[in-house]
Amino acid sequence: MASLKQLGYPCELIPLKTLGDINLVEPLYAMGVQGVFTKELDTALLNNQADIAVHSLKDVPTVLPKGLMIAAVLERASNDDILVHREGFDPAKKENAVIATSSIRRKSQWLKRYPTHQLVNVRGNVGTRLKKFEDEGWDGIIFAKAGLERLNLLPKHFTVLNWMLSAPAQGTIAIVCRKEDKDAVIACKKINHEPTEICISVERDFLFHLEGGCSVPISALAKFENEHIHFEGLVSSLDGTRELKVTRKFLTSDWKKIGKAAADAIRQSNEGKLILDEFRKLNRNTNG
Repeated sequence: MASLKQLGYPCELIPLKTLGDINLVEPLYAMGVQGVFTKELDTALLNNQADIAVHSLKDVPTVLPKGLMIAAVLERASNDDILVHREGFDPAKKENAVIATSSIRRKSQWLKRYPTHQLVNVRGNVGTRLKKFEDEGWDGIIFAKAGLERLNLLPKHFTVLNWMLSAPAQGTIAIVCRKEDKDAVIACKKINHEPTEICISVERDFLFHLEGGCSVPISALAKFENEHIHFEGLVSSLDGTRELKVTRKFLTSDWKKIGKAAADAIRQSNEGKLILDEFRKLNRNTNG
């Protein structure tokens, strides 16, 4: 919004609540639908109630509704996950620690490292989750660092989880609009950050070819390294006991090949097949 206003485009905010904002009880993976944070905004665009929709890109499905497009991505903020915790808390020194997160990706990687800890589900906006952390007495709660920084809510006691591989497109804001709305497309392209667009496209391509979403613990991160793009991708089981990581390095000019190549490596390996089959069975059971 601020970027478009600086370019002289008048903007008006239209507040909307999504299914993901309303249902604060069920874990995201158990809700059985794609786009729990985007469907209502998609509808507003398609009904001409809004011209653009602003999203945290990690919440946007890899396949958008017909007629919509990602018109711009802003420069990526931190992709880090962080643990907000009690003063002096060390997860390695407490065998029965209680950690809150609604993400099965974070849960899986945490249990891989700390298998004796208890993971509890927590939903709500950032402020709600921070308050729940204070009220419930949990030892820690996991957030995306970028979200807390954008809201100026980064607390005093936190630890960057530099061993945890982030969600595809984590830390990135995307702007979606109607393909036919040429004025909106042109305006949004003026604030698009191409290096970020390339990296998150690689990550989302990996996610797309694994047919993953919020119901599968899939992690991905692409970074520029001189004239190359370095990519890491990970799929893991819910309990963290099994995981498969793939690393690839391509010339920047070949970036469109990376996501699919990495996904193919996962899908063609025995371990990858076992993990993905586990979630296909779980999803069939969840969806009846």
